[in-house]
Amino acid sequence: QVQLVESGGGLVQPGGSLRLSCAASGSIFSINGMGWHRQAPGKERELVATITSGGITNYADSVKGRFTISRGNAKNWVYLQMNSLKPEDTAVYYCKAWVAGGDYWGQGTQVTVSS
Repeated sequence: QVQLVESGGGLVQPGGSLRLSCAASGSIFSINGMGWHRQAPGKERELVATITSGGITNYADSVKGRFTISRGNAKNWVYLQMNSLKPEDTAVYYCKAWVAGGDYWGQGTQVTVSS
C-alpha cells in the first residue's frame, strides 16, 4: 500500500506560479514512477506530467515549457513547479504513484488561476 498526500494548491493570478508537493508513504520501495494528473469541472482527468524512478520525465503538450516535475532526494516526494499559469490550468491536481500491481492516487489539491 502507498499513501499520497498533496499540498501547495491555491488561488493565483494568470501568469503566476505555484509549486505542488506530494509525499508518498508506505511501500515506497515498490514505486516505479510518480506523476500529476488534473481534472477540470466537466472534463475528464488528464495527465500533466510524470517522472520514473530513473528520472525520465514526460509532459502533456499543454504544459511543456511551463511546468517542471521533479523528485526529492529521498525519492518519496514529487513536486510540480507551475509557471506562467493560465486560467485553463484551473483544476483539481492529483498525485499518482504507480507500482507493479496498479496505481495509487492522492486526494487532490485545488488550483485556481483567476484575476
